[in-house]
Amino acid sequence: MKLLHSGKVREVYEDRGDIVLVASDRISVYDVVLPTPIPDKGKVLTRLSLWWFERLGDIVPNHVISATDVPPEFAGRAVRCRRLDMVPVECIARGYLAGLGLREYQASGAVSGIGLPPGLVEGSRLPEPIFTPTTKAPLGQHDEFITIDDVTAGQGEETAAELRRITLEVYRRGADLAASRGVIIADTKLEFGRAPDGTLVLADEVLTSDSSRFWPADEWEPGRPQHAFDKQFVRDWAAGTGWDKKEPGPEIPADVVEATRARYIEAYERITGETW
Repeated sequence: MKLLHSGKVREVYEDRGDIVLVASDRISVYDVVLPTPIPDKGKVLTRLSLWWFERLGDIVPNHVISATDVPPEFAGRAVRCRRLDMVPVECIARGYLAGLGLREYQASGAVSGIGLPPGLVEGSRLPEPIFTPTTKAPLGQHDEFITIDDVTAGQGEETAAELRRITLEVYRRGADLAASRGVIIADTKLEFGRAPDGTLVLADEVLTSDSSRFWPADEWEPGRPQHAFDKQFVRDWAAGTGWDKKEPGPEIPADVVEATRARYIEAYERITGETW
């Protein structure tokens, strides 16, 4: 296999004309990869993505060819995928206010140009899910909020409308299913590519603890940070160390590693109903 790209969390290989996407146990916060891996993280992300891809196929095709026809050293953490021309937009759906969306709202009363009601606080549920795209920054740089008009200018009106529609449909489907199992999906990030015939295809990962914020519904309380089944736990720990959010990142202590692993697995088990 030929290594095409090494990202913050994944490696992308070329093999027999296909793409093999390998999820590592690395974890990144504030666009910096921390030096300590989270055991089993890559396998959890891969298995959860595959579970979701099966349940979203009627909304949008996906890039999966096989989860078993991969090199044995990558078994369980790799997926053989179709080659796509990736769309250079991070497609984000938000149903609740958190993270950079909260910061943007506090500064301007809007997120990605979408005005929101006054008086919202951290963890507030939005009147309806919104599409808040960002740029897709290279490793070490930060994504920036853009508007639907920016997406239209770069990708055309039809593509922008489809990206928005599909992103919100995927989010609603995922959020409804997770809610029935006691998990709030506060927001999620999707990536798309184009097949040779021009079809938009869902790629990378979908509705995982790395690409989404998962909160236990029975503990949700607007106005404070939420208990997180995702890497927000590591973000909060890293921010509390006094780290300047620049390379190199701090080593993660063993208790934080184990707690993070447990949260990823709990999210998987709650959503899928399967035992890890």
